[in-house]
Amino acid sequence: MTRRFELGPIIVVLASLLLLVSLFLDWYGPGVSAWDAFEVVDLLLAALSIAAIVAAIGALAPEAGYLDRRWLPALVAAVAVLVAASIINPPPAAAGANAQLGAWIAFGAAMAMLIGAVLSIGRVSFSVALEGREPRERVAAVDERQATTETAAVMSSRRGRRSSSDGSTEATEPAEAPTRTDQE
Repeated sequence: MTRRFELGPIIVVLASLLLLVSLFLDWYGPGVSAWDAFEVVDLLLAALSIAAIVAAIGALAPEAGYLDRRWLPALVAAVAVLVAASIINPPPAAAGANAQLGAWIAFGAAMAMLIGAVLSIGRVSFSVALEGREPRERVAAVDERQATTETAAVMSSRRGRRSSSDGSTEATEPAEAPTRTDQE
């Protein structure tokens, strides 16, 4: 059974989860997370991230989706605009502070969500085969070689045969070892 997964929605789900995690990290200095710095933007980012996850799951498994996949690009674009605006223009609670790790992780997650949304529009997919493999059967590499000029000497010495100039082979008797007599 071969199952096809679209790559775009998978990227959107993973990036949305990363965005949710980034909301708990420091955005504008030590101890100032997105939950502390923003009044409404943090809630919008969390809601849009969860909605993007639901839409991406709907794109992966239409029978489990509660939100149509056509909403995915709009949700992701809204996330990207909110994160970029928050980095360019910090909120009043963080006036004069520079963006810290959490904000940049959120920006990276928003860009990954954009890439995933573009891939989902283009329907780029990969397939996973869930089939069992057949056991390998051992087969001798060479069963019998034809006597050629290159292999005739080797083959005849291994089999105890002597090849003649016309290509035919004759069985050779092993030479008797000379016996030593003590009669001298």
